[in-house]
Amino acid sequence: MGPRLSVFAGLVAGVLVALGVLAAVILAVPASVPAPPPSASPSAAVIGGSPSPSPSASPSASPSASASPIASPSGSPATAPSGSPGGSGSVTANFHLGQAAPALTVSQVGGGTIDLAALKGKAVWINFMQTTCPPCIDEFPRMNGFAARYADAGLVVIAIDIREDEGTVAEFALRLNATFPLGLDTSGAAQQAWGAYGLPVHYWIDKTGIVREGALGGIGPDVMARGVAAILPGVTVTP
Repeated sequence: MGPRLSVFAGLVAGVLVALGVLAAVILAVPASVPAPPPSASPSAAVIGGSPSPSPSASPSASPSASASPIASPSGSPATAPSGSPGGSGSVTANFHLGQAAPALTVSQVGGGTIDLAALKGKAVWINFMQTTCPPCIDEFPRMNGFAARYADAGLVVIAIDIREDEGTVAEFALRLNATFPLGLDTSGAAQQAWGAYGLPVHYWIDKTGIVREGALGGIGPDVMARGVAAILPGVTVTP
């Protein structure tokens, strides 16, 4: 081999070695990982460990007016009764107050008929009840007393039994010495017409047939006196 050829071969070999080293270096360096894109900012910022609501979570507008109370049939808000026997009780507004009393015609225990229309000109106290109702039992002796004391002033007390047979009601009246008439609403039609639910329920109707007072639940003599006084104007009524 001539000197020139030897030099040329040496140069080629040197270039190949250099290329090999360069390739090894390139392969040894890991490819750079692209940085992740910036994350979007959350819709609610966390302050003090709890997220603060975004503006869109707040109400768009405040109510234009406050809610009005539910009105009773008489047009005034109903008042919840205390219902404690012997207590002061609470006369309610939800009893057709100021309106003509609904019609009432039922059979009377012992025979005959109780017709509210025939009692126009009398002050009438109507009590819807049942013989198994403890407050109803407690009220009967007090009602007896009012019926006796104010009969001469024109007071008529009537108890209307709901959905019980005549024998049961007659025995109840005898046991409690009821001095006033008891009617039989065996079908519950009168109870529905009057809205007399949550026994006992009381209505006081004046001599013109207008409902002046009402009460729900076991009531004491003071509430009874207030109801009677409402339908006997000018009469001093005491418990």
